[in-house]
Amino acid sequence: MIRSQRRRLVAPVALLGVAGLALAGCAETSSTDSGSVEGQTVQIAGGITGGEADALNESFAQFTEDTGIKVVYTGDKSFEGNIVTKVTGGSAPDIAIVPQPGLLKSLIETGEVQPGSDTVSANVDEYWSEDWKGYGSADGTFYAAPMLANVKGYVWYSPASFAEWGVEVPKTWDDLLTLTQTIRDTTGAAPWCAGFASDAASGWPGTDWIEDLVLRQSGAEVYDQWVANEVAFTDPEIKEAFEAVGEILLNPDYVNAGYGDVKSINSTAFGDVAAAVADGRCALTHQASFLSANFLEAKTAAGETPTVAPDGDVYAFLLPGITADGEQFVEAGGEFVATFSDNEAVQKVAEFMSTPEFADARVELGGVISANKGADASLASSQFLTDAMTLLQDPSTVVRFDASDLMPATVGNGSFWKGMVNWIDGRPLDQVLSDIQAGYDN
Repeated sequence: MIRSQRRRLVAPVALLGVAGLALAGCAETSSTDSGSVEGQTVQIAGGITGGEADALNESFAQFTEDTGIKVVYTGDKSFEGNIVTKVTGGSAPDIAIVPQPGLLKSLIETGEVQPGSDTVSANVDEYWSEDWKGYGSADGTFYAAPMLANVKGYVWYSPASFAEWGVEVPKTWDDLLTLTQTIRDTTGAAPWCAGFASDAASGWPGTDWIEDLVLRQSGAEVYDQWVANEVAFTDPEIKEAFEAVGEILLNPDYVNAGYGDVKSINSTAFGDVAAAVADGRCALTHQASFLSANFLEAKTAAGETPTVAPDGDVYAFLLPGITADGEQFVEAGGEFVATFSDNEAVQKVAEFMSTPEFADARVELGGVISANKGADASLASSQFLTDAMTLLQDPSTVVRFDASDLMPATVGNGSFWKGMVNWIDGRPLDQVLSDIQAGYDN
């Protein structure tokens, strides 16, 4: 996807699953006139492909047994680029899994998305925060329940290497910088590796860095104002975030371990950094919870699949805040369930997808988490994912959705992404910030 592919490309490429199937519309659900939903088929479309698509289909096994409704999910790597055209052209699926609030808003503007039912709305009120419900709403009307989620802003590292070097997980941003220099002094090598390259579009991993720092340095209120373009990219709060990130990403002593100099960040694939952490070439990398899937394909220096655990080969800590005793800030991403039919079977599927039972079914199959507060985090397929899910479910955690996913497309996956690439290539910061802000005029 443009944004969903960036999260789904971490799945093994060989697992194509149902990705090649064409999107189907509502015909099968509307062809049954018996008054019963049993025997009807509901078609779901989205950008989730490969093994994750297979797991998503499997998540409905018990639901189908209980209701008689067959659910068919079809993954499409071009989903984000073509779903609006399909909907406006009369080829909408029954349900779409939408990875961006901005894209959801575009779909709502077609007039084809059904408002969320009272049951779905009540489930979201019970199991998610007000912010999550807001991301699935437009102009005061609720449309789409959250589905799965991921946590941004993790720093991946080797617990064994930390023990060898006599260092600990940092508690503040300054501690992180001190840790970076200590590793540099101890090993003589650049501690960090980073990759901004993506098949979808390069630059997005850099936006996650900036978003994390805006949230931690300036707080949730400024973050929200930035998303709403009430705080501009050229304003001091955003420039300060870039400058903080630049202390790491623009320092040739600190990056790009295993790959080259600072500019190699733009040519390094975002998922490849997992291999460098696993085999010891790289001490630290910044990436979301979904990077855990990449370690299934990576190897340690001994040629083994790395163990992701607090005392294992690799693990991750959340990017620390400015102070040790401040609020716990988390940037998150996720998907939303939009319906295009008021057919009873379609609505029953949407209602099921808003429940803890659906979240449990999918989480237990592995590799993903949910922010549904009624779901059982212990069902996650690793201690890391359980920890990440618990963090999202904690009511004291200050969660904000990925800012670039909330911004207009001309900025969020346009000038912002391009600006990150240009910044790494050496363009002066003031010019970069001005160029990104100009995306609002396009």
